Amino acid sequence: MHQDGVYASVFSWRYGSPEMRALFSEKETRTQWRKVWVALAKAQAKAGLVSEKELKELEKHVSEIDIEKALQLEKTIKHDLMAELRVFAEQSGVAGGRLHAGATSMDIEDNADVLRLKKALRLIRQKAARLLSAYRKQIAAHAKVRCMALTHLQTAEPTTIGYRFCSYAQDVLIDLECLHALEGWVKGKGFKGAVGTSASYVELLKGKKVSAEEMENEALRELGLKAFDVSTQVYTRKVDYLVLSALASIAASLHKFAFDLRFLQSPYVFEEMEPFTEMQVGSSAMPFKRNPVKAERLCSLARFVSSTSEVAWQNAANSMLERTLDDSANRRIVIPEAFLALDEALQLAIVLAEGLRVNKKVVEKNFRAFAPFAMTEVLLMRLVEKGEDRQKMHEHLRNLSLKAWQDVQEGKPNPLAKLVEEDKTIAKKLSAKELRAVFEESHVGLAEEKCKRFLKVLDEKLLGEHVSQKRVDVAY
Repeated sequence: MHQDGVYASVFSWRYGSPEMRALFSEKETRTQWRKVWVALAKAQAKAGLVSEKELKELEKHVSEIDIEKALQLEKTIKHDLMAELRVFAEQSGVAGGRLHAGATSMDIEDNADVLRLKKALRLIRQKAARLLSAYRKQIAAHAKVRCMALTHLQTAEPTTIGYRFCSYAQDVLIDLECLHALEGWVKGKGFKGAVGTSASYVELLKGKKVSAEEMENEALRELGLKAFDVSTQVYTRKVDYLVLSALASIAASLHKFAFDLRFLQSPYVFEEMEPFTEMQVGSSAMPFKRNPVKAERLCSLARFVSSTSEVAWQNAANSMLERTLDDSANRRIVIPEAFLALDEALQLAIVLAEGLRVNKKVVEKNFRAFAPFAMTEVLLMRLVEKGEDRQKMHEHLRNLSLKAWQDVQEGKPNPLAKLVEEDKTIAKKLSAKELRAVFEESHVGLAEEKCKRFLKVLDEKLLGEHVSQKRVDVAY
């Protein structure tokens, strides 16, 4: 949890899953460094620089992380990686003297960072797929449930709740496609030394049967990692920017869903409700409150995630020549916290989508109140078919609608159907039966059919993502 009197990040105990927290823990950081050191040692063993006995000794101590000792040493030498290296070397005895031969710090740190990025992206993909599964259920359950669509936050035409969820799901599908495309760009630095030329390894391997590039490829195979052909002291920081931009894109998709839900569960609309437990307190002052805290928290976290890509842009743009260190401190913050914030936001989105309550009676009530306005579009087309001037009829129907709005705004039933039926201009072209037929139309177009087609697309994607049905919890 946290110590009294010491600042603790909310991501260390309140937000994010245990899996994501563990991935960005200090222990995992140092474990990954050690794995990279051992992979390099294994590759150098093929050149005769490390013996089998020494390799076994190094492997034996990979998990013996002593953070306290390393941090104490770091206070003296002022270098975190060197402090860890010395602790690892001391634990490994004579074999420790073989570690880090020819390497620079970023040969270790950057490759370890990318290994962790790839694992973190897999966790995000898994949760995004789980969210799609929850959206799928809402689409299937509400494909036929009519509601009023809103443009400019004003009533527009009818749609279905299922079709609205198709738009949320489609955004996340786009995000998943971006993550798949990103996989090809998330590569390590490899083992190329201080400025990326591999000069130190060329020197180290002079007279050996293994070349610097062969050594690098062998170490990368051991790590299961691909590397860029060209690097400076670091892998290109454009990778961080692309990764955090992809996270920001997912955050935008989640924010859209949660922001809509915040509006829809307002008591003035009241069409949908987020899960609210029996013992949950909505307000310290007002006992009756049912605040949309989950949706609001999701929006808050998503907003933060969006900001991290700007920091990554600055790092990519301002890394001068072969490398400057002005990215180091902020990368320790924005990369873990972007993943942890999005991880929590995805968990919240899953809870919201899985536990969503649709107030169908209220949806139908609102539909009946405002749908007549939408039918003016159908009516306009019918009148044009009968030979009327489209622009004149548009103005005529607009004036009738404004009269109807006066009653609606006073809380009275929508009188538009009656006003149209009593209108002499319209009565000349359309009978009372034809007018009633117009106002009885659902006017949702292909919404239901599109839901069915989209579900097939979604099922194919979910099959490929192997959706986990693991229960999702949130802090509160």
